Amino acid sequence: MIKIRVMTIADYEEVYQLWLNTPGMGLNSIDDSRTGIDKYLKRNPLSCFVAEAEKRIVGVIMAGHDGRRGFIHHTAVLSDFRNLGIGKRLVDSAMTALDKEGINKVALVVFERNELGNEFWDHIGFVERDDLVYRNKNIHMLDRIDT
Repeated sequence: MIKIRVMTIADYEEVYQLWLNTPGMGLNSIDDSRTGIDKYLKRNPLSCFVAEAEKRIVGVIMAGHDGRRGFIHHTAVLSDFRNLGIGKRLVDSAMTALDKEGINKVALVVFERNELGNEFWDHIGFVERDDLVYRNKNIHMLDRIDT
């Protein structure tokens, strides 16, 4: 049986290992550190979720908002547990939580090379935007951790 529950910082080590073992995931040394994730969870205490099966974490989604727009980050499901609807349940949980906080639109970024991830988001109705240019600038130097 798969249980979906709110993520806590106590889940960090197991979640981080899941991310490291998910091809296409892009992590960095600051934002995805225990401290960085703890800060995100404190800011978004009810909209990040894990999926548990067999007494271990098999899926995760981080979602939050800026008061106006919701954002989804670092969604992953352990390969042995894919195609069971876990990813969709995690997304539904996050979307419901964001809706309860008055958020009406959700955005996310997926690496273009992440074919599996892009197929998943397409399948559940997230549309690709080709009218935007995504830009960012680091305030601090970050070490990238690509999977």
